[in-house]
Amino acid sequence: MKKILAVTFISIIFIKTGAQKKDFVVTIKTNYGEMIAILYDETPKHKQNFIKLAKEHYFDSLLFHRVIQNFMIQGGDPNSKKAKSGESLGNGGPGYTIDAEFNSKLFHKKGALAAARLGDGQNPTKASSGSQFYIVQGKIIPQAQINSLRIDQAKLNSTLSKFISKSENKSIYDTLSKLYGTGKTDAFNNKIISLADQVEKETGVKILKDISQEKIKAYTTVGGTPHLDDGYTVFGEVIKGLDVIDKIAAVKTAPGDRPTEDIRMFVSIKEMSKKKIKKEYGYIYPVSSIKK
Repeated sequence: MKKILAVTFISIIFIKTGAQKKDFVVTIKTNYGEMIAILYDETPKHKQNFIKLAKEHYFDSLLFHRVIQNFMIQGGDPNSKKAKSGESLGNGGPGYTIDAEFNSKLFHKKGALAAARLGDGQNPTKASSGSQFYIVQGKIIPQAQINSLRIDQAKLNSTLSKFISKSENKSIYDTLSKLYGTGKTDAFNNKIISLADQVEKETGVKILKDISQEKIKAYTTVGGTPHLDDGYTVFGEVIKGLDVIDKIAAVKTAPGDRPTEDIRMFVSIKEMSKKKIKKEYGYIYPVSSIKK
């Protein structure tokens, strides 16, 4: 995910909200409508930082400066507030980063709110930008491609070449070469996915990961971007206004993925009881977060 400055993490004093009866509701207003979001208690540093910036009106009038249909919409660059038409954006921030807060239960389903960051080469700890974030649109994974959600891509990549170099697998090598050469990307990827079980058995390398039914259901019904899981911190989700994501993702963009028209955001925070949030928006909290 394209991102911004590589400064050290600034310490943030945060409030543990997991057992509290109240929570904060985020409203992101745009000229395409409103998105209502919840921030996760499981990512306290990101949650408290976002609340702090929103209360300071940091995000107000910033642009969704990077939009890719069937992928995500990204904003939070302070340089975008007064940016001229066509100006390159994506490198601004508050001057600090936030430690990654990965959680296997939090993933990139449609509507997920996640932190942008610099690439691994400049940022091996995967620290998040202090202000830039993206909201996932993604796409639905067909039932026939469920195996793709379970594949450890790094391990598959490292073992596939050894697998197809065997003489007994020459026909598989020829098929992959033909698909790659004809530019049939989807067919090529689907063929590799279909080989996962066989590669795992022949090489002894565990390629298929365990995955929860919750993830499978989300990615095969509402969709998302599963390839970003465990690489970027997911710290919230849109609970109302998913259609607004679709509207913004569909706008015309210039080279560099910046919309040709400015799409500004205005972010506000409201404290509400968790019971009221559940009643008004239908959001179901984990049992542990509403015990007390």
